[in-house]
Amino acid sequence: MPVFRIVVFLTLLPMTSAISFAQPANDDCADALPLCAGQGISGDNTGSTGTPGFCPGTGHMLWYTFTTNSVGGSVDVAIDAIACPDLVGMGNELSAVVLNGDGSCVPGSFNAASTCEQDSAPFTLTTSALQPGTQYWIVVAGAANGGATMEAECGFNVEVSGPGADVVNVDFDAGPDVSIPLGGTTQLHATGGTSYSWSPVSGLSGSNIPNPIAGPTESTLYTVTGQVGGCTFSDTVRVSVVRLINPVNTFTPNGDGINDTWDIAGIDNYPQADVSVYDRWGQRVYHSLGYKTPFDGAGLPVATYYWYIQLNNLTGLSDPYTGSVTIIR
Repeated sequence: MPVFRIVVFLTLLPMTSAISFAQPANDDCADALPLCAGQGISGDNTGSTGTPGFCPGTGHMLWYTFTTNSVGGSVDVAIDAIACPDLVGMGNELSAVVLNGDGSCVPGSFNAASTCEQDSAPFTLTTSALQPGTQYWIVVAGAANGGATMEAECGFNVEVSGPGADVVNVDFDAGPDVSIPLGGTTQLHATGGTSYSWSPVSGLSGSNIPNPIAGPTESTLYTVTGQVGGCTFSDTVRVSVVRLINPVNTFTPNGDGINDTWDIAGIDNYPQADVSVYDRWGQRVYHSLGYKTPFDGAGLPVATYYWYIQLNNLTGLSDPYTGSVTIIR
């Protein structure tokens, strides 16, 4: 009787390891992430410990910390870009609360400095007036809302701002806007930083000091960036360059009593102004110290002429003003 042999081939496949999420570093008070005013950061409480949150029905906490500015006041904590997975039994809301404490991170050392707020849509909680120059903590946690059995584990953004948190124009400042005459200079006065970096550098006597001399040839918006309490902030100051005189670029010496002489607005403020006019070959056709007798183009043909003016005042000679004027008849 024939014997049949059945051979079974088994292929062993490597086991797929269970999917796991790394535990966020800041799910503990001692590792709270610092927040800089007006500079939001992203977070994700997926994989954080299941320790119950400070707000009822919450867990999977993340910790953040910030220090109020030198004047104190209310602080806004904005939670947005909330992205919760659609999982059966899991909530889809995040909560946030602001705490104060003694820095020991002992659970009993914290007190609420705000109400608990939570939502699945972007929300902002506002504290009452906080003390100046004081460290506070923010706990963001998932909620088991809507009858869910598991607290939400979601991505999000968190940002602090408001009167008690803002640093720019409070503790870090580029100084007030200023106007200078063309050819003039002014000293800038940034304050509050432990380091400074100015841009653009054109027209500045230095770019890494708080108080450079600025002498731009045109109106310029300068930005200064500095470090304050481990955060980087930027502020701006505008240096407006003002022309002290504004000569017209045409006049019509035809004897009709209208626009017969070259008008230089503002020249009356400088009785010792040195005014010269040249033709296209460089021959001076008019010169006056002061401008009591305006240039009338007498005997000159219709053409474009080139002028050079220096203003004399108590501080000395200005940088020269130059330009052109056309005689039309």
